[in-house]
Amino acid sequence: MRRRLRTALALVLSAAPTGRRAGHARGAAGPAPTEDRLSGARGTAPAPGRPEPGPGERPGSRNGGGPKTGRGPARPAPEAGRRTVPVRGTPRERLRAWAELLRVSALFSVPGDALAGAAAVGRRPDRGTVLAAGASLCLYEAGMALNDWADRDEDAVDRPHRPIPSGRVSPAAALGAAGALTAAGLALAARAGRPALTVATGLAATVWAYDLRLKHTKAGPAAMAAARSLDLLLGATATATAASAGRTAGDGGRPDNVAGTSCTSATTSARTPGVLAPVLPALPAALVLGAHTYGVTAVSRHEAQGGSTGTPLAVLTTTAALAAAVAGERRGRGLSGPAHTAPSAPGAPAPTTPSAPGTRHVATGAFGAPAHAPGAGRATPAPTRTTHAPPGERPASAAFGRLPALVAGAAGDPGRLLTLGLTAAYVRTAAPSLLHAALNPSPPLTQRAVGGGIRAMIPLQAALAARAGAPVTGLAVMGLVPLARSLARKVSPT
Repeated sequence: MRRRLRTALALVLSAAPTGRRAGHARGAAGPAPTEDRLSGARGTAPAPGRPEPGPGERPGSRNGGGPKTGRGPARPAPEAGRRTVPVRGTPRERLRAWAELLRVSALFSVPGDALAGAAAVGRRPDRGTVLAAGASLCLYEAGMALNDWADRDEDAVDRPHRPIPSGRVSPAAALGAAGALTAAGLALAARAGRPALTVATGLAATVWAYDLRLKHTKAGPAAMAAARSLDLLLGATATATAASAGRTAGDGGRPDNVAGTSCTSATTSARTPGVLAPVLPALPAALVLGAHTYGVTAVSRHEAQGGSTGTPLAVLTTTAALAAAVAGERRGRGLSGPAHTAPSAPGAPAPTTPSAPGTRHVATGAFGAPAHAPGAGRATPAPTRTTHAPPGERPASAAFGRLPALVAGAAGDPGRLLTLGLTAAYVRTAAPSLLHAALNPSPPLTQRAVGGGIRAMIPLQAALAARAGAPVTGLAVMGLVPLARSLARKVSPT
């Protein structure tokens, strides 16, 4: 009898589903079988290190918990423009994120604008120059923060490692920093005088218009060039205004070598709309710096995708032309810096007027050479200039071909030799990376060309200062190159 009962029970159990055998003595229903390759075939226990599924969840429904191939749902990819959640890191990580956002390695290309502007109007750096440099730094960094805030959706696709798309800096914090830095820059410019504040206001408006509206239009490079030119004019305006105010308070009306008027008239003009007249000699230097900036901005428009060969070649030609313009000899008024105010009659001695403290007599000869330098009174033949490049020769090679003749003509003149050396440093910094980007317009090489163009602004500013008759200022500006190069290895300027 017992044997028959065992046989019948075995038949009943063999007919029941496999998943119902566990716990049937208590009448409990087991979970439905699932396919789980990590915990075993048709197993229900979670894999080691995997949390138990919560109520109402199916096994494998969590992100990263399901099978990597097969029936599990795929993890959704991040969408462009999706709100980034700020990532809180260590203080050092947050500091590095802000350094990348503000591109601090490019900061060393800014103070030279104010110094070159002061040299262009024939002044030594003073309190106004320092205030202008501080205002320029603040407005420059405001533009960097605003640039990343405006491009946050585009960077989420092309540059997800940037501070805002990666969540290391929130968009609100970047926008707030741009506003605060703009206010600080205008406040520093206001301390330098109303004329400097006027120029700084135009500079700030240009920066915000470029980042928010003009960057992706055809007017983008022109707007960036205008911003850099205004930056140099800001240094010239602040320096001239501070010098005029200092003379009025100190000696009550001695002649002014730059403005060509007495201190009393210069002070009166500081309260009139014609206050920018003393900085007109700085316009040529501002245009040279703006032209270089235009080329760098044009190349930067292809740094994310690459693919442009003509733009780096055109900018390389422009670089050669600018170098020839800075190093070339100009009769009468120099490229940057005024001539003597009162012309003398033929054969009459040069006028010697007492100069105000802090005023340099800007040379009327080439490269800011002193008018009474040894051999200045000799009749020397004017250098031969080639107005058109020979057939088959490119303009860039024609400009570079003039350099040996310029070096030979500058022998014995330290000022001209210094200007030539600084101009050669400018070409050496900008040209190789532009040539590489033209031969292989890949994004890395294009970004390297942009970085080289940013660093090349420093020797260009130094050459402009030396040509204006301020060799010490030019050497001081050139001393920023090692610092910029060292920091560029840690934080990219692009």
